[in-house]
Amino acid sequence: MGEEKSKSRGWCGWFIALIVLAAVILAVVYMVKSKMKKSDDGDGDGPVPGPPGAIDKKYADALKLSLQFFDIQKSGKLVDNKISWRGDSGLKDGSEANLDLSKGLYDAGDHIKFGFPMAFTATVLSWSILEYGDQMDVVNQLDPAKESLRWTTDYFIKAHPSDNVLYIQVGDPKVDHPCWERPEAMKGKRPLIKIDADTPGTEVAAETAAAMASASLVFKDSDPQYSATLLKHAKQLFDFADTKRGSYSVNIPEVQDYYNSTGYGDELLWAASWLYHATEDKTYLDYVTKHGNEFASFGNPTWFSWDNKLAGTQVLLSRLLFFKKDLSGSKGLGSYRDTAKAVMCGLLPKSPTATTSRSNGGLVLVSEWNALQQSVSAAFLASLFSDYMLTSRLHKISCNGKIFKATELRDFAKSQADYILGKNPMGMSFVVGYGDKYPKYIHHRGASIPADATTGCLDGFEYFNSTKPNPNIAYGALVGGPFLNETFRDARDNVRQNEPTTYNNALLVGLMSSLVTTSSALQSLK
Repeated sequence: MGEEKSKSRGWCGWFIALIVLAAVILAVVYMVKSKMKKSDDGDGDGPVPGPPGAIDKKYADALKLSLQFFDIQKSGKLVDNKISWRGDSGLKDGSEANLDLSKGLYDAGDHIKFGFPMAFTATVLSWSILEYGDQMDVVNQLDPAKESLRWTTDYFIKAHPSDNVLYIQVGDPKVDHPCWERPEAMKGKRPLIKIDADTPGTEVAAETAAAMASASLVFKDSDPQYSATLLKHAKQLFDFADTKRGSYSVNIPEVQDYYNSTGYGDELLWAASWLYHATEDKTYLDYVTKHGNEFASFGNPTWFSWDNKLAGTQVLLSRLLFFKKDLSGSKGLGSYRDTAKAVMCGLLPKSPTATTSRSNGGLVLVSEWNALQQSVSAAFLASLFSDYMLTSRLHKISCNGKIFKATELRDFAKSQADYILGKNPMGMSFVVGYGDKYPKYIHHRGASIPADATTGCLDGFEYFNSTKPNPNIAYGALVGGPFLNETFRDARDNVRQNEPTTYNNALLVGLMSSLVTTSSALQSLK
């Protein structure tokens, strides 16, 4: 009888142990499934991308070339000139106002300094350096990027001689465009256009504020005094832009033919966003929250460009919610991130909300004039957003209920970059000097005229009309690109497809920097 009780107690103990073990196993399974579900919903504890890894030579070569184009576009007395066919030019620019506006960048294939797109160029170049400076440094391109940026911001400092005065253009297209000559040979008048309290230009003042605020972050450690100067100008320009509102396109009708603005609300939000990152002054964060419904076009994805900064602003403000979850005042930023997500979903080819504005070869195309601007800008923003997600250990994004991996955004960015570099139905690169086949007849005065030629305003057209390829290779120039039917005509008179611009190249720098090696996002830009 005692032996039977002992056996009974033994079996009972084993039974209880099995129940406990089964409970433990079920708990583990439940935790694993919960974690997997959490990951499917977008959150997870997966690996965070680390420091730069193996270099992708394709993108490293393209990055080096894309930065070289800024040396080609420089005005002024060139220091340590790396371009054999370029020399000093525009040395008297600004003299009619007793200012030295000799530096800065020529906009495209002409010799005008358009302040609005030049400021956008500087802002994007700053953003690229701030996010991907470590990748640039790995391939020895950080210093060239910072040098080109400083050449541009030096110009903006001089162009802003007092709080409510900003010189926004040097040169007159009506004088410049009828001539075909090298910048070193210019002899025509170089009139100035300015905005002031009586003739405001909110969008160009705000964009210049964004450029100087973002650049102040770039130089904060290496040159604190210069950084402080840039930030001072940025604050003054933002106050000018906001308190003296008025569109520069309306107030100065002559700018409408080239860089006509469709509104200034996006620039105000963009500038305030950069000023918040530069200062951490909550006033600027409150500004974007207060004016979001007025200017941000929430829920309506847009294309990032020199004219429209909304998509860039939405991505930039999203980084605050990714990396500063306890930030005071951040609750008002949710609509910015939701719209940034909508932008991303529009780019993913298999998304229910995917844009139909793309070629059969997969290139995003919105306009037949300078088509690659939106392709490159979309890819740059996608790469940034993907890095924000992965660094935050958010691996999935939901597009109308369909789940995509964050890495698919990076795949999209690569698809655009690869198309631009030659993986397309035409079998050609749209970056001059990259690959075996690239444009040889770009619409660019300096590239088309031999460096030792002596020409005036009109006799330079001998070279414009020449059937020979340009004698000078404008290495790194990103041209306008193909049409939707994936055709491209390589000719000097083909301005809409074959003219490079500095702002296209700034976006290209950002894109190639993001892809040159494995990347992650800095949790703070300061």
